[in-house]
Amino acid sequence: MKTMMKQAALATAVAATALTGATAASAEGETYILVSHAPDSDSWWNTIKNGIALAGEQVGASVEYRNPPTGDVADMARIIEQAAASNPDGIITTLADFDVLKGPISAAVDQGIDVIIMNTGTPEQAREVGALMYVGQPEYDAGFAAGQRAKDEGVTNFLCVNHAIQQPTVGERCRGYADALGVELGNAMMDSGTDPAEIKNKVLAYLSANPDVDGILTLGPVSADPTIAALEENGMAGDIHFGTFDLGEEIVDAIKGDVINWGIDQQPFLQAYMPVVILANWDRYGVLPGNNINSGPGFVTKDALSKVEEFAGEYR
Repeated sequence: MKTMMKQAALATAVAATALTGATAASAEGETYILVSHAPDSDSWWNTIKNGIALAGEQVGASVEYRNPPTGDVADMARIIEQAAASNPDGIITTLADFDVLKGPISAAVDQGIDVIIMNTGTPEQAREVGALMYVGQPEYDAGFAAGQRAKDEGVTNFLCVNHAIQQPTVGERCRGYADALGVELGNAMMDSGTDPAEIKNKVLAYLSANPDVDGILTLGPVSADPTIAALEENGMAGDIHFGTFDLGEEIVDAIKGDVINWGIDQQPFLQAYMPVVILANWDRYGVLPGNNINSGPGFVTKDALSKVEEFAGEYR
């Protein structure tokens, strides 16, 4: 009887959302908290916020997004501890720095809180901290796929602009790219920082000092947008091969304008949406996917932009 009531409540919540578009009440009473490593300044995470909000509405659960305002991982560790102290039904979190975050995440699991790792980290690390599963993009594999494509398109010597050097798994994108090209990564991976003016100046300086570079890889809008500005300033926009991870308004415009050859969409909407749905079904019915979920990579080119452009920065 209880199961039937829960099923009816879930169906009602989904139907109400579909019919009215309004936020559904938390009929089941679950509370899920997503903790990310992203600073407030990184607008890419708006898609994550939209993903958990929509999932919460559709399954009738309460969801909340928390992050360290400056992106400090030590701050993030404290936020996870605070989230666990509120005893939610589940925590969804990135694993930006395994050494710093494994303690608080494992402690939450030991407390009896279900945890899903998303976006950053690896399936192996998720298993080690006791999480239910990992939802995200396999970073090295995505970088390798990017490198294979770049190699086919003529790239031989590259610059990888890494704005998240403190997150080792993100750097695996650069490493996979280099391996696919068959070259040493070496100094080709730049620690760009996150300040747009500084990134632009560093890219300009690197390209001036290394005129044989014929390809650029950026790891998201934080590094892509200033790199676009750098290429426009030095006259190389459209003349140097340019691939990027993730999407955003300026990236989409640059793909349309033939400045960026392609973007790699890791589908952050799914990284946020799926864990909420999975946790709700786990809590209510005891069902769980048997494998981790790869949300990407998917290449976005100029001829496939219509749907992406419509929802870029919102759901894509």
